[in-house]
Amino acid sequence: MFDFAWPWMFTSLVLPWLFRRFLPPATAINQGILFAPFISAYQEKPATALNRFQLHSLRNWGVFVCWILLVIAAARPQWLGKETELPETGRNLILAVDVSGSMEIADMGDGQPNRMEVVKQVAGDFIQRREGDRISLILFGSEAYLQTPLTFDHTTVANLLQDTVIGIAGRETAIGDAIGMAIKHLKHLQHASEDAVLVLLTDGANNAGHVQPRKAAELAAQQGLRIYTIGVGGAPREIQSFLGMRMINPASDLDEETLRMIADLTGGRYFRATDRDTLQEIYNQLDKLEPTLKNSRVVRPTTELFIWPLGLGLMISFLLALRWWRTD
Repeated sequence: MFDFAWPWMFTSLVLPWLFRRFLPPATAINQGILFAPFISAYQEKPATALNRFQLHSLRNWGVFVCWILLVIAAARPQWLGKETELPETGRNLILAVDVSGSMEIADMGDGQPNRMEVVKQVAGDFIQRREGDRISLILFGSEAYLQTPLTFDHTTVANLLQDTVIGIAGRETAIGDAIGMAIKHLKHLQHASEDAVLVLLTDGANNAGHVQPRKAAELAAQQGLRIYTIGVGGAPREIQSFLGMRMINPASDLDEETLRMIADLTGGRYFRATDRDTLQEIYNQLDKLEPTLKNSRVVRPTTELFIWPLGLGLMISFLLALRWWRTD
């Protein structure tokens, strides 16, 4: 669709007529500045009245066309593409996922893969459901890394989560550094702390990093960042041994007390996932606790076309000036 951004500029088309109508004509200067009697020998024959009329008419029409083209360029002609609906973020959602060595334990149900694979399946579906939110991904082990900044491109975030390798950030667990990384990322974005949520998933205790979880949680609370913590790991169960039945706890390294403390300090909530179904239910609850806001706005891609009439007008004006100089 063709349109003009500033159609009111067309009112300036009458300016030359107004100037000619109401301003006095310029006084012609007929007296030469330098008298050189010998120059007449080199002058061409004077133009006939018809030639002068044709030249004057050509100049007038050329100037008139140039003025029209410049006014068209000033009105900003544009080509508008098809309407596109863009989502407007309701909140900023950061996912912090533990990729330490213990995530390779396969205890999330009979026949289920390791903890990391279960998280990839369930969290990947959760990411795709968060239409309208900007999502960021943080991976942490011995160190915390920002894998993706906040973005509407949920497919890319989900794909990067699927490509995550256990131990890529180290074999230990730096919970405090992961929270600190989320705070640092939000601090660099304008109004990012408004409706900001961090979902932190881990299967262990803080045993690495530079920031203690309590200190990081206090800083998050000051920034208005709500943190939902998820502890993953199989439930205690009995197994057969040489000495008979005995109870084992696959998630004995999980520091649930610290995860509850983090959630309480920031206004979030702590969840415990022992298998794929409970993890799926946790993410379903998060959808209810932090529902997506599906606001959107309609935009049209715009291509500016003013350069074409502007370039044509300048080219004609250059040719007129050249013609004028050669004849005069």
